[in-house]
Amino acid sequence: MTSAPRFIMIGGFLGAGKTTTIARLASHFRAEGKNVAIVTNDQAADLVDTLMLRSQGFNVGEVAGSCFCCNFNALTGTVEALSADQRPDIVLAEPVGSCTDLVATVIRPLEQIYDQPFDIAPYVVIIKPSHGSKILGSEGQRGFSPKAEYIFRKQIEEADFVILNRIDELTEGEVNELTRLLTEQYANIPVIRLSAKSGVGFEALCEFLDQQGIFGQRVMDVDYDIYAEGEAELGWLNCQAKLSSSEPVDLDLFLLQLLGRLHKELVSADAEVAHLKVIGMAEGVYAVSNLVSNSDRPVLSLPSSWKGHEVELVINARVALSPEELETLVRSCLADEANNIKAESEILTLQCFRPGRPVPTHRLES
Repeated sequence: MTSAPRFIMIGGFLGAGKTTTIARLASHFRAEGKNVAIVTNDQAADLVDTLMLRSQGFNVGEVAGSCFCCNFNALTGTVEALSADQRPDIVLAEPVGSCTDLVATVIRPLEQIYDQPFDIAPYVVIIKPSHGSKILGSEGQRGFSPKAEYIFRKQIEEADFVILNRIDELTEGEVNELTRLLTEQYANIPVIRLSAKSGVGFEALCEFLDQQGIFGQRVMDVDYDIYAEGEAELGWLNCQAKLSSSEPVDLDLFLLQLLGRLHKELVSADAEVAHLKVIGMAEGVYAVSNLVSNSDRPVLSLPSSWKGHEVELVINARVALSPEELETLVRSCLADEANNIKAESEILTLQCFRPGRPVPTHRLES
């Protein structure tokens, strides 16, 4: 008898490193000879994460326009579409970074309502160190509203275990302090220390995910008014654009300069970045740059070393700024950076909005 696909959901706040972790897990399982399917999720279409994962050769489906919990049938339908040619051994699912209450609205409905069996892995939530320091530590809520903090804490509360990510960016003392804060405030939730980028701690993550048992059982009380207001504090922007130039464009450099300009303008506007990502695509090559907070710098997470005349861009921005201001800023920064290299930019599609109130398809408390 063929075993049920293993369902692994990787949660965590915006910018925590979910996509990097999923890419490393997918590569690991693929190297073991397993068939892997990935489902990404966003409040709108044109998600950088989807394009980046596909560029690495993974089988990826996207649930766009609402979160997994509010469009449960789209999640299951996407899994079925990815299974059309060959049923996956592993399904990796990445929910929207501002979502919580996923045990009651995704995991339990998969177990109790969906008519196809899944082997549910431990539910993991990834934590970015700067988020942990600001919310769990003595720094207070600088950069986070009480409602955003509410979502962050609820994400941890329902996890079977948490990952303290980006430990390669921390001193040993900082890692120990954040681990202490997590274990003191969430004593019953194990902590894994990981660098999804370098792979340090990855073996421990795989061991936790390989556990057999009953997982995804931490159903919580959630105030959906606070939850909805916390999500709505962010402006969300997804944009497709085209860049054309008679002179060769250094794709990697352009992405860094574009995010650098956006970063500078957002800091000047006192608008906290939750996540900025841009992918550049040309002649079968890809480059990705991202920024995960105002206190960080843009990084080139996927270099291309490509130069040429025509580039397609996809920009994702999640910022504590009104959608109108965010759209104006992105349009002007893109035009200015294109002008700086004597190129022409054209926006092909653009969606900018505040997320609506979450209304789950199902919510099972027991």
